[in-house]
Amino acid sequence: MAHDNLGIAVLGPGGVGGLLAALLSRAGHRVICLAGEKTADTLRTSGISVRSGLFGDFTARVEADTELREPVDACLVTVKQTTLGEALARVPAEALGDGLLVPFLNGVEHPATLREHYRADRVAPAVIRVESTRVAPGEIEHGSPFAEIDLAGDPVPDERLDALAAAFTAAGPKTRVVPDEAAALWAKMSFLAPFALLTTRLGLPLGEVRTAHRAELTALVEETAAVSGASGGPAEPAQALARYDAFPAATKSSMQRDAEAGRPLELDAIGGALLRAAQRHGVPVPVATRLVSELTATAG
Repeated sequence: MAHDNLGIAVLGPGGVGGLLAALLSRAGHRVICLAGEKTADTLRTSGISVRSGLFGDFTARVEADTELREPVDACLVTVKQTTLGEALARVPAEALGDGLLVPFLNGVEHPATLREHYRADRVAPAVIRVESTRVAPGEIEHGSPFAEIDLAGDPVPDERLDALAAAFTAAGPKTRVVPDEAAALWAKMSFLAPFALLTTRLGLPLGEVRTAHRAELTALVEETAAVSGASGGPAEPAQALARYDAFPAATKSSMQRDAEAGRPLELDAIGGALLRAAQRHGVPVPVATRLVSELTATAG
């Protein structure tokens, strides 16, 4: 992957995947989007249109197919955890070959799952901080004034991570390679789990959660931080609360938006994984346990 122009597949060209696909294509890389027949047709014909205050408004040409048929330098996995199983059928391990598999997925358990199906030393988990929405196939609205990526992969050769990080950064999203995969994933989980579970359970935007339900939010943040610390991640509850306080009051979590739209929830990847880690490390999490149980009942 030392050469400048990479071949990159994007599995699930939605809000995050579509944005990355368009930016990488605009930067001169070969991009193949993997999606259903209808979406693939649209992308082949019309490309991907991005509206972004940070990166500008532009349309990028991409290739598209229903599955990966040739090796690429990297395959970005940007589907929801709820559709991961069926989506991975579009990326046969033998087609990917020596390429990196880069999951941008919520939760902390997916790297182990992916390493059962693909080369363990080619699975490079990533975390992205961005707000980006697919408003229609091939139409992306990037709303946040930032897009930042942390790229990890404990067994992945450093030069492979560095080359991909350089390509991302040159294309737009500031990317750093972080040395500890668990710490990177738990840093995201520590922020995401309390935000997703409480906004979804209460059906309220973040502003009302952090004022009217402050005690419950604080207790949940402290539980999550304790589990994160026991799992090798950061344990900084005050920092998480400060970040929630800095967000616009109307902010909703993606899990909450899924609930409002009647879509499947990433409850097991976020809440379930949190409870399983808590149990493994003997950390009591009464608030998280109750919320996951109540959400499971309403979602079922």
